Amino acid sequence: MSGESDAVPGDRVWTIPNLLSILRLCGVPLFLWLVLGPEADVLALVVLLVAGITDYLDGKLARTLNQTSKLGQILDPVADRLYILSVVIGLALRDIIPLWLAVILPLRDVFLFCLVPFLRTRGYSALPVHFLGKAATAALLYAFPLLLLGDGEGAVADLAHVFGWAFTIWGVGLYWWAGLLYAWQVRLLLIRTVPVARQSPVTVDDT
Repeated sequence: MSGESDAVPGDRVWTIPNLLSILRLCGVPLFLWLVLGPEADVLALVVLLVAGITDYLDGKLARTLNQTSKLGQILDPVADRLYILSVVIGLALRDIIPLWLAVILPLRDVFLFCLVPFLRTRGYSALPVHFLGKAATAALLYAFPLLLLGDGEGAVADLAHVFGWAFTIWGVGLYWWAGLLYAWQVRLLLIRTVPVARQSPVTVDDT
């Protein structure tokens, strides 16, 4: 969801944005343990909150400090997807969301992964990030904490449940819409460009 910059990404590894992305990745197993083990939902929500803050900060700092890197462009979308996958798994095993929802979201990423070999024939490893993909991810990252908070009793839980499902419906729709848009972009790329003998060193963000 971040890491965009007009500057050419470098080969640096130990940058502040990358450290924040690594910290965010470390929170994935912690979140799953909190949700599925002791069912400490409040602490799990804190982990998601910290993940959201670091997600914003790593992109902001990468641009401000001119610390964009090829590793950062990989870590950031990977962290986003792992959080979505871990939350989907956790909520599905807790019976907070239905099984079809736990299947349809990862299925979209599998669909996009199948397009990568076609991109590589044109010298690309991925397509540039666009606003629709960012909006979809943001909606889902709002939706799942609300659904987790809604797994309780009282007025707050009822409101969280309603708003959580609202964000979920919009998020799933945008997530697949973004995926189909990327598929269309791949089709246009295949039509307008010629195959390359070997992959050129292009590394750009995914959704």
